[in-house]
Amino acid sequence: METQLIRYIARQELVVNIRNKWTIIFAAVFGLLITAISYGGIMAEGFSGMQTFTRTSVSILNLVLYIVPLVSLVMGTISFTGDKGSMELLYSQPVSRGEVMIGKILGLFISITLSMISGFFMAGALIATENGSEGLVQYSLFVLLSLMLALVFLCIAVVVATIFRRKSKAFGVALFLWFFYVLFYDLIAIAGSVMFSGQSVNRFLFLSLFGNPVDMVRVAGLIILDNVTIFGAAGAALLRFLGGSSVSIIVLTVAMILWVGIPIYISNRMLKKQDI
Repeated sequence: METQLIRYIARQELVVNIRNKWTIIFAAVFGLLITAISYGGIMAEGFSGMQTFTRTSVSILNLVLYIVPLVSLVMGTISFTGDKGSMELLYSQPVSRGEVMIGKILGLFISITLSMISGFFMAGALIATENGSEGLVQYSLFVLLSLMLALVFLCIAVVVATIFRRKSKAFGVALFLWFFYVLFYDLIAIAGSVMFSGQSVNRFLFLSLFGNPVDMVRVAGLIILDNVTIFGAAGAALLRFLGGSSVSIIVLTVAMILWVGIPIYISNRMLKKQDI
C-alpha cells in the first residue's frame, strides 16, 4: 500500500469530518459531560485529598462505554454509506480499495480522537487545578483505552457498511450491534453460565469476555484504576485464569488489536469482490 495515498485520503476525510456537524456536536457534548462528571466528583469529595483523577475516571468509564461505541458506529456508517457518486468516483481513482478504506478509517479515527481528547483535556485540567496530578498516569492510560474502543467500533462499522451498502440497513444493524454489545451481551453471558457448573462456569465467563470489546475495556480500565472490587464475574475469572493484572492487561490489549485487525481484513476482502 502507498502510505502517501493513504495519508492524502485520511487528510481529506479528516477535513470533511471536521466540517461535519456530528463531529462538532460529539466534541461539545462529550466535553460537557466529562467536565460535569469531573466537577461533580470534586464537589462530592469535598477537596479531601483523595485520588480524584482515579475516582473520576471510574465515573467517566461508564460514560465512555455507552457513548464512544455509539458515536464510532454512527460516524463510520455515515462515512462508508455516504453519497454513492462520490464513493464511486473515489474508488475509480488509481488507488486500491484497501488504501481508500484504510485512509478513510484513519481520517475518521483522527477526528474522533480530537473530539475525545478535547473532552478529556477539559476534565483533566479541572481535576489538576483543584486536586493536583495524583492519578494522572492512570487517567492517561484510561484515555488510551477509550481511543482503542473507538477504533474497534469504527472498524466494526466499516464491516457493517460494507455488507449492508444501503444507509438505512447499515444504520439499523449498527444500532442493533450497539444495543447487543453495550446492553444485552452481559445478560446473555450470565444466562449462558447457568448451563455450566464448577470450573466450567469460570472458563465460560473467561472466554465470553473476549467476545465483547466493551467488556474488555471495562475490565482493563478497572485494572488500571485499581478497582478490582467491582470487576464482575468475567473480570474476576480473567484474573483467576491469568494470575495477575499485568498479564491480563497484555492479553486484553492483544485481543483488542485483533478486534481491529479482523474487521479490517474482512472489509478489505469483501471490497475487492464487490462491484462498485
